[in-house]
Amino acid sequence: MRITHCLALMTGLLFSTQVLANEQLVSVHTETGTLQGSLLDVEGETKTVALIIAGSGPTDRNGNNPKMVNNSLKMLANALGEKGISSLRYDKRGIGASKTAGLAEKNLRFEHYIEDANAWLDYLANNKQFEQIIVIGHSEGALIGMLAAHHKQVDKYISLAGVGQPIDETIRQQLSKQAEFVLTNTIPILEKLKQGQTVDNVPNYLMSLFRPSVQPYMISWLKYDPQKEIAQLNKPILLVQGETDLQVTVADVNKLAKANNAAEKVIITKMNHIFKEASINPQANFATYNQADLPIMPELVEAIVQFINRVSR
Repeated sequence: MRITHCLALMTGLLFSTQVLANEQLVSVHTETGTLQGSLLDVEGETKTVALIIAGSGPTDRNGNNPKMVNNSLKMLANALGEKGISSLRYDKRGIGASKTAGLAEKNLRFEHYIEDANAWLDYLANNKQFEQIIVIGHSEGALIGMLAAHHKQVDKYISLAGVGQPIDETIRQQLSKQAEFVLTNTIPILEKLKQGQTVDNVPNYLMSLFRPSVQPYMISWLKYDPQKEIAQLNKPILLVQGETDLQVTVADVNKLAKANNAAEKVIITKMNHIFKEASINPQANFATYNQADLPIMPELVEAIVQFINRVSR
């Protein structure tokens, strides 16, 4: 992959702590197109940089999607910058400024996201000003980051609201709340996909989940068990979970922590899936997903910064 610095747009940021940072557009070129990202480069003595990997769906580098703007990942990057930690966040292939790198759904595989994360890690590793590289993955990005964290230049790994079980188990749990026949007809489909086989006869009511074009991607995703993967990661690990997260639960972080007992676990009271303070009331909780100015919880930033500064490789 060819790496390019885009200096045409560079923004100087002066944080409240008088830390000066420049945010610049950067890119890496893949076989299918260019991935775009933002490098927030803190000036001074800092030698640490974090690669921030977004979660599932059409989520961009800032943590937003076309229907919801919460700026969670942008706020995280800025908060780390205030503490002297540089960061790089990026639009996934097919999303935002990386739209041209997207593939037809039938050709997309989970490994593409892992390869993209590794391309950004190569970019950071080739930037000689950084001596310590941290991987921070959110939600689905936590699994992508977990796999990419095997990169030889990665020093530490942080999971934010990472799922603690294979995706088929999560689907089963979610569909168990539906009518019984839904789960009954889903289980054989999942079992066949886990065996690497596509399914021709999908009921119409399950087509949005198991449409033919998405099945190859699901087959590739089902190969990865977060518990098995994190057990193989021999680097300092921080697992962070919000107590009022309605998408990923404390049970998930407990499974990950059990799989790798060297990992540090932090549960943050009143923090939801996008790092905002929220109650467990679904309506109030999900309302924060579209509140662009609501700050992320400082406890999250504190936990990350303490881990980065305290734990050595």
